[in-house]
Amino acid sequence: MSERVGGCLCGAIRYRIKSDPLATAVCHCTHCQKQSGGVFSTNLVLPESQYEQTGETRVYVDRGDSGRAVERHFCGACGSPILSRAGIMPGLVLLKAGTLDDMAGLTPAIEVYTDHAAAWVSPIAGAQRFAQSSS
Repeated sequence: MSERVGGCLCGAIRYRIKSDPLATAVCHCTHCQKQSGGVFSTNLVLPESQYEQTGETRVYVDRGDSGRAVERHFCGACGSPILSRAGIMPGLVLLKAGTLDDMAGLTPAIEVYTDHAAAWVSPIAGAQRFAQSSS
């Protein structure tokens, strides 16, 4: 996959990722459901050093199961969720895959919080599944 670009719906936020993600993961937790407005969130796990952004995001600070902060970054103009930074995963960003300009070649390998998955959502073929977070 290598370098890819993406951004928010209105174009105020643009970014570039400089390497393949460490993982592509689907999260079914209730916080990701609410934040995405969907039944799950698809995230690319990247080293922060491989992510470059133009434009300023707004941040909502949430709390994960660990009690540690989860910074949820979004565009202040159009509301698109861009990425999260989880306190339990220092040095990494969780980039929202739906904001990529091209998602070709992405296949989630992990599903977390499957105990919160909508009953009508089928498991992703070949993905490892975890009832809670894998971290």
